[in-house]
Parts: sequence; C-alpha cells; structure tokens
Amino acid sequence: MFVGHFGLGLAAKKVAPRISLGTLFLSVQLADGLWPIFLLVGREHVHIVPHLMKTSHLNFWDYPWSHSLLALAVWGALFGAVSYVARRLLFGAILLAAGVVSHWFLDALMHRPDMPLKPGGPYVGLGLWNSLPATLAIEGGLYAAGILLYLRATRPRDAAGDWSLAVLLVFLASIWIWALVGPPPPSEKALAWSALSMWLVVPWGYWIDRHRIAAGTSAG
Repeated sequence: MFVGHFGLGLAAKKVAPRISLGTLFLSVQLADGLWPIFLLVGREHVHIVPHLMKTSHLNFWDYPWSHSLLALAVWGALFGAVSYVARRLLFGAILLAAGVVSHWFLDALMHRPDMPLKPGGPYVGLGLWNSLPATLAIEGGLYAAGILLYLRATRPRDAAGDWSLAVLLVFLASIWIWALVGPPPPSEKALAWSALSMWLVVPWGYWIDRHRIAAGTSAG
C-alpha cells in the first residue's frame, strides 16, 4: 500500500478540517516514515527479491518496530497524546491515533503474510499485491476517493492552492506507478535512502494547507 495511505490522509480532512494536511499525512504514513530509519540503523531488515509478488520486489521479513500492529498501536497512542497536549482537541487526537494504526490494516490487504501482529509474529496478509488489477482498484480507488473528499472539503485560497496540490498528487501517483511496474531497487540501502525522501511530503502538506481553506468559507 502506498497512495492508499495518502488517500486516507486526504479524506480525513473532510471530518477534521482544523487539522493540517501535513499532520494527517504524518499520521497515516508514520510507519513508512520510521521504516527507513530503522533500516539504516540496522534495527529492521528487508530483502530485494525481484518479482516476489506481481507488483512488489520486496521481502519484508523483519520490521516489527515500524509495522507490527502492537507497535503501531503504541506509536498511535503517543501521536494522539502529543496532539491532544498541543491542541486540546480530543476528536482530532483520536483521529490521528487511528490514522497511525490504519497503516497496518491497509498494508495487511496488500502484503503477503508478513504483517506482524506483534514483534515475532504471528503474521497476516491477504497478498493482493499478487494481482495488478486488484492493486490498481484498491489503492487507486482509495487515492481517488481521498482526492475527491479533500477537494470537497477545501478550496484554494490563491493560485498556489491549486498547483501545489496538483503537483503533489501527480508526484505521488507517479512514484506509485513506478513502484508497481519499474525495476527492483538497486540495493537495500538505496531503498532506505529513497524511502526517507517521503518525509518531504509532510511539510508539503502543511504548505498546501496554508494556500487552501475550508469549502464554504471566505478567503478573507
């Protein structure tokens, strides 16, 4: 799962207009943000196996601290607690915590049985990455639905509110398609460093939100 997570972050703006898109992105993508860090410091591991699945070359055999359900429940609770202390918005804190945990459930749809319930297993996964049509339908559908809901929830404050969002959406879709049909990464370390670049999407989300406002309100 890749763009599906961002789709969920975009959709959440509809029910939580006071939370920035950057924060929503950080919530739903926290697992994938932590993962390359743990890879680089040697706490988690991945093997590149060309064509392991029809749309994935990666054998996620060891990532308990970023992707197990138990770990994400802990990360989610911490994320929600920090949000509540900072903003005093109970609903927002619960939503952000749920966004962190949602990553496990969406990944479990696509992955082989490699998604740990807790460090050391047991492991689950429906393996829908073995079907290109299913991958396109589920991930693409979530992404499209998220875009639609975000566009209904917000409107541009200025020209940057339009083009900054459009560039982001095309950028994410392009990375997703390349990951599905492109060649395997050259090495695990190169994979980790490239995955770190996705942290840039968080400040990008904050920037977009500064140029968009809730639908139905005046630009002031």
